[in-house]
Parts: sequence; structure tokens; C-alpha cells
Amino acid sequence: MRRELDRRFVLGGVGALGLAGCYRREEPQAQEKAQDLHLTDLEQQSGGRLGLAAMDVASGRRALWRAQERFPFCSTFKAFLAAATLQRVQRGEEQLERRVRVTEADMIPHAPVTGPAVGGALSIRELMQATVELSDNPAANILIREMGGLAVWRQWWPAFGDTTTLISRLEPELNTAVANDPRDTCLPEQTLANIRLMAFSDRLTPDHDALLQGWLVASPTGPKRLKAAAPEGWTVAHKTGTGENGTANDIGMLIPVSGAPVLMAVYLTGATQATEEQRDAVIADAARRALETLGRG
Repeated sequence: MRRELDRRFVLGGVGALGLAGCYRREEPQAQEKAQDLHLTDLEQQSGGRLGLAAMDVASGRRALWRAQERFPFCSTFKAFLAAATLQRVQRGEEQLERRVRVTEADMIPHAPVTGPAVGGALSIRELMQATVELSDNPAANILIREMGGLAVWRQWWPAFGDTTTLISRLEPELNTAVANDPRDTCLPEQTLANIRLMAFSDRLTPDHDALLQGWLVASPTGPKRLKAAAPEGWTVAHKTGTGENGTANDIGMLIPVSGAPVLMAVYLTGATQATEEQRDAVIADAARRALETLGRG
């Protein structure tokens, strides 16, 4: 199954955060005026606040809703953490196969990969894969520690071109997502710009693009979020995030069998009275409406 999917990606010419073939080298079309979405009914349905930014790479058209408001990013940051770590490898500051000890002191909730590895070691590659595919929290914290800590991690964002995302805490505290707390928040439109930059720049080598692509596509998390919104036959390369205060997110790329992808970032917070299934459904519905607005539904 995985080999078939990888082969289809190669034949289709489209990767995840690094695009192969013609899309790897071409910038998206100039951005047209953004189309306003109307998601008030979904907010009322969930009792929360939605933020969405989407872009059709082929046309440059965008669909936005509360795209300049702050939302807790929760574990969606892990896609960018892996990208930052891969850049460190490219600069010779890190090695993919360097092994790092995993100790009991590293343990916090949600450790599907690092938990069984306590007392042993994992490579930087394995830590990144655990962080992106399974959202392993200790793995993310270890990667931040190994790059030099939160101060260094904060410096990566403006160097990347993002001066609005606020990096404040490690896992799991960053998931508290208290209303009106600016810590560990982002703007949906800025996340969209970040995804676009990773997709259409040479920040990562093709080999490292492929690594990140594979992890984002293989991730089994959030099957009823962006994945549920994608038309039949499309592939989703994404990273989810879930936190307190009724928070659920999903960001990434929706990739057709042929042609250009749609970039998307969807955030929901404050939906405390909704069930997990209801929050997932709201994200999927919002994403479907964005695709329809862009003419890609």
C-alpha cells in the first residue's frame, strides 16, 4: 500500500511539503483577491471559533475565514519542527542517524514511540518520524532540546519569514489553549504562507522533501478532518493538532491524482460542548466549503 502510494506520487509529480516535477519548480500563480467563506453556522453548530486559510496553487485563488485571528496551533507545529531539523542536517549541524538516549525523565503523555524506547536510543530520523507521523510529544521536546532549546526554536520562525507565530512552551503545556492566551498561537493565513514557502522553495533537498512528504502522508491521525474533506482519489499530506478548550486543527496539502494541490490550514477552538466527532466533522465541513469556493470541490 505504501509503495503504491509513493509510486503514484512520483508519477503524479506532486510531493507534500516539497513538490516534485513541474510543480516543484514553479511558483503558484499570483494571488487573486481572497474569497470570503461564511462559516458562522459551523461555529454556531460547534460552539467554537473557526479559522481557515486555503489556496488553490493552480489559480492562486484563496479562501479565508478569520484568517488574521489567533488560534492555538497545538501539535501542528511538529511539521515545521521536522523541517527545521532537516535544515540543520543540511547545514551539518545535525545527523539523521545520530542516536539520542531516551530516558524516563523525557516521558510525558502521548509517547507511542519514545515510551517503548526508554532506556535505549532513537536516531534523529526516528524522532522526526515519531513527531510527525504519530505526534509523539517526548520526541518533539527532544528535538527542540537537541537543537538548543526553546530560544533557538523561536529564532527559526522569523528566519523562515514568520514573525507572527508565537512559540512559548514545550509539550504538553502548549496544548492548554486557554481562550485569549496568545502563547503558542498562530494566524491561519501565516500558516498558509509557511506551507506555501516550504512547498515552493528549495529550503529542503529533494531527499529531505521526500522524507517529510512520506511522514505527512503516512500519518494516521485525524482521519475525519482534512482527509474526510478530500475528494475521492486525492491524497492528503497533513499534520493535526488537538488541545484543551475544545481545540482541534489540521494543516497541510490536498493533492489530486493530477494537477496542482490545494494548501489549507483549519483551526477550531472553544468548541467545549462538542464531542471529538463533532469537532472533526466541523473541520471537514469547513474544508469542503473552502474547496468548493476555490472550484476544487
